[in-house]
Amino acid sequence: MMSDKIIKNLKGEKMRENKGFTLLELLVVIVILSLLAALLVPKLTGRLGEAKIDTTKIQLKEVKRALEMYKVDNGTYPTTEQGLKALVKKPDTPPVPKKWKQYLEKVPKDAWGNELIYIYPSDKHPFELKSAGPDGEVGTEDDISVWDE
Repeated sequence: MMSDKIIKNLKGEKMRENKGFTLLELLVVIVILSLLAALLVPKLTGRLGEAKIDTTKIQLKEVKRALEMYKVDNGTYPTTEQGLKALVKKPDTPPVPKKWKQYLEKVPKDAWGNELIYIYPSDKHPFELKSAGPDGEVGTEDDISVWDE
């Protein structure tokens, strides 16, 4: 066997040694990986967007429960002026709650880092509690309300 290699080398025939991939093989792998990435990345980023929406809905429900406990204890919801801060710190603007206690550690922001919107009273519901959604603008189609289901 060794002599076959020596004879081929003497005749000028070069044997290809399998030390690595050819350029063509590498290009094929790169193309396949690029196609997979092109198919998977949009799906994964879509899932991230869905996860942020779900997280925001959970936060809204948590704040809604805290507002309902506030009302049970104090007979009314915080005013728009008092805002959601009334769930963290006792308000000093009227009506000052008599049986106040801390309902939240801190007021959460939505999954995009924006403040939640709270309005009391509201036309349709006892109060309005929502997120401006992914675009961060209030009044657009992607707003997320605690009353949406």
